Amino acid sequence: MTAVRILLCDDHAVVRAGLLALLGSEPDIDVVGEAGSGEEAVAMAAKLKPDVVLMDLQLGAGIDGVEATRRIASPGTHVLVLTTYDTDADITRAIEAGATGYLLKAERPEELFAAIRAAAQGRTALSAPVASRVMDRMRGAAGPSLTDRERDILGQLARGLGNREIARALFISEATVKTHLGRIYAKLGVDTRAGAVAVAKEQRLLP
Repeated sequence: MTAVRILLCDDHAVVRAGLLALLGSEPDIDVVGEAGSGEEAVAMAAKLKPDVVLMDLQLGAGIDGVEATRRIASPGTHVLVLTTYDTDADITRAIEAGATGYLLKAERPEELFAAIRAAAQGRTALSAPVASRVMDRMRGAAGPSLTDRERDILGQLARGLGNREIARALFISEATVKTHLGRIYAKLGVDTRAGAVAVAKEQRLLP
């Protein structure tokens, strides 16, 4: 049986060492290289031509995991995202960039092994929470139901305004702004201002 050739990409050496030890226990998985940055992963993928690249999303300086995925993903080399981030915006960006699968680092080793084997065959591999988010997005393709006020606040967020500035612009209190932001984050499935703006732009929710 031909082993699946893997390239690891994570900017934390300890994480790479842990993955190397973990994957070394599987006779049909062969780690052929390690990259500590997006640029390094792109260069090594072109040279080594692995079957699967295990790609973290946040890689510090330089290009991030999404851009690296966009440059690497091809019929011969599949990218399996392995990250701690599971917001709708992150998932969407990674999949649109060409990722074959999206796995969370909290998964059990057996799930990681199975996902690697699936990705090597070009089959989609998603962590259960990620699959649930994707299904929710598909069911709600028309977009989340935001109030007019929430859309107003999203518009101010997109302009880069802080809570105090938004409160002044809309003649409401900062506490009210924070309350609306919490509801917006929940509806969009994000936990940051940048994530909210990204999803809002993607779903054309901005006023």
